[in-house]
Amino acid sequence: MAVTVTKSGHAATPRRRAQRRKRNIAVVFVLPALLLLGALVVYPVLFSAGRSLFDASGDRFVGGDNYAEIFSDPATLKAIRNSTIWVVVAPVLLTGLGLVLAVLTEKVRWATAFKLVLFLPMAVSFLAAGIIFRLVYEEDPDRGVLNAVAVGVHDAFDDRSAYPTARARENQGLARDPGGTYRTADAVGSGKSISLGFVGVAPDKMPAEARPAHAASLAAAAADEVRGVVYLDFTPGGGGTPGKVDPAEKGLPGMSVEAVRDGKVAATATTAADGSFNFRGLEAGSYTVRLPAENFAAPYQGISWLGPALVTPAIIGAYLWIWTGFSMVLIAAGLAALPRDSLEAARMDGANEWQIFRKITVPLLTPVLTVVFVTLVINVMKVFDLVYIIAPGPVQEEANVLATRMWLVSFGGGNNQGLGSALSVLLLLLVVPAMIFNVRRFRRSGK
Repeated sequence: MAVTVTKSGHAATPRRRAQRRKRNIAVVFVLPALLLLGALVVYPVLFSAGRSLFDASGDRFVGGDNYAEIFSDPATLKAIRNSTIWVVVAPVLLTGLGLVLAVLTEKVRWATAFKLVLFLPMAVSFLAAGIIFRLVYEEDPDRGVLNAVAVGVHDAFDDRSAYPTARARENQGLARDPGGTYRTADAVGSGKSISLGFVGVAPDKMPAEARPAHAASLAAAAADEVRGVVYLDFTPGGGGTPGKVDPAEKGLPGMSVEAVRDGKVAATATTAADGSFNFRGLEAGSYTVRLPAENFAAPYQGISWLGPALVTPAIIGAYLWIWTGFSMVLIAAGLAALPRDSLEAARMDGANEWQIFRKITVPLLTPVLTVVFVTLVINVMKVFDLVYIIAPGPVQEEANVLATRMWLVSFGGGNNQGLGSALSVLLLLLVVPAMIFNVRRFRRSGK
């Protein structure tokens, strides 16, 4: 048998030659991946770390000034605060939702179809999801789905004003208070009749039950009452006289009217289809006729989902829509691997489903829940697309996270790649511990 002697004087047996050949083949296959890893990951990391030590132009060495600016710039501190909210809220909600849905889908007949529907948003890009939710959160209820629902629910329990655009005709005896209430400029004595003219209501916006107000304006008041008519002081086609109820002019039904004396409401009434109202049984004296501001209140327009106060929770809601399916499927896979004999034994011992879930299912799923949670933490730290697309320009700063702040500082108008590189290094330092934890977890579970 031929034996080759190496430079070190040891005989190169066929087994050693085979091992060396395997190592060489492994290096050949791994080398392209290592080169790509170095070009796409290692080099950018090292370059960013070096660039973070220079000023915006890249010509002057500033040391740690960029890192000091991170913690002194209000906009960057706001981004750090928002990133903290994301890390605390989103992974917890997603893991909890995924766990609950994974457990519940075991109880339903169409579990596979249900999981498929929940997982479908994962097939949607963050760009498309951002555009979808930008429309969902649109403040105009005619376009935004959430506000259309909010307005519908609100109007079902609270009567909406029929005349949000109405205003009193000038110099016709009505004065407007700062709060939007209209009142008669002069006191009205009992036994008198008045006509209150309004404009600003389009003919096609008039209630269907509205009737001509001319006849009601001619009715005489009894000695113990105040009568009147509230009407639209506008004759279709023109030709009417301002301040006078013409035959073609209609009343404004459904308006609340009050008779006020000495600052107290003495009587209330609601205008009829022809706009007429009357206060009966009044004591002799003078009264101010008042039309409360509720008659002219602007319609409820819903919630400003993308305003400064709610923009971050709204974007987190969009993120939940995308990633809930991912969390549920992973936890469901872990749930399917649980030993069923433990669950059946607990049921035979008299444990209810809540006790089984809390004391058996959750502890056994802890490794899976941890992996899901840490994976989501890493993903949340890098979120960019949804924040950049959903948040409108005026509130962009209120919604910024570290990734969007880094991009805006570097390329989105700031043109300070020194500070942007410092932010990228900070983001890397925040992600690395979670990645190390996840890798160690995988290694322990593989042993």
